[in-house]
Amino acid sequence: MSPTLRLATLDDIPALRELIAASARGLQREDYSPAQIEAALGSAFGVDTQLIADRTYFVAEAEGAPVACGGWSFRRTLFGGDDQPGREAERLDPKREAARIRAFFVDPGWARRGLGRAILTRCEDEARAAGFHRVELMATLPGVRLYAALGYEGTAPLEVPLRDGLTITFVPMSKAI
Repeated sequence: MSPTLRLATLDDIPALRELIAASARGLQREDYSPAQIEAALGSAFGVDTQLIADRTYFVAEAEGAPVACGGWSFRRTLFGGDDQPGREAERLDPKREAARIRAFFVDPGWARRGLGRAILTRCEDEARAAGFHRVELMATLPGVRLYAALGYEGTAPLEVPLRDGLTITFVPMSKAI
């Protein structure tokens, strides 16, 4: 059965938490240590309920379960779930600021089937319709490969602090739309 794309709802949160954890543990283990992944699941990787409330977060669903998710935002926060420190809910100015591409995760069993690309296309289309001319994101190391293949350009990697003194490497990326 082919997945269908729909807006995420608050009822999806438990399943999204499971999907995000499975994705991080299954698809990021070649780029990050198990300790980094577990620490990131407590903050940098997680559900952002603001995206769901704003109706800018999508779920690819197959057989009644989410198999991929991702979204975009017209708010200042660049990455992280509800527990990420430093969140900023202020609205961006589409004439001079970039929309945010946020929180993309794919079930390992559904990886490399075009789901990330399909969700990203939907996000870019919606950001463009909202008046944005650029999008930016904070890519995980495995995500860099996807985003670069779709026209995003990266800058120098950043070390983002996690709990227990750990850090995780992310790459800021952007694209004109």
